[in-house]
Amino acid sequence: MTIRRSQTAPSRPLNWDLPGGDIEYGEDAREGIIREIKEETNLEVTGLKIIDVISALNDQGEFWITICYSARPTTSEVKLSFEHDDSRRVTPEEFQALEASPRNKKFVERF
Repeated sequence: MTIRRSQTAPSRPLNWDLPGGDIEYGEDAREGIIREIKEETNLEVTGLKIIDVISALNDQGEFWITICYSARPTTSEVKLSFEHDDSRRVTPEEFQALEASPRNKKFVERF
């Protein structure tokens, strides 16, 4: 699933994104990923698998470590957070054609 960042997003407005977000200080990474998926899409997930990790500077020059994962939804009703305004289920090839960050395109390509 991909979700579109809203017009008011602080970075990459109207770009397509993957559900995720910041892990809280001291939070278990897997629990943080599951929490972020729930916060952004209202989906419960299971079978979380880490696929890849990238460390790099973001658009603002901040150093980030980004974890790519896969998971299976156990619920089906998507309810987006205020940060996003649209969602789609797309194939990896369809995702590559969307306006999205190079980092996310790289993750989808590796997936």
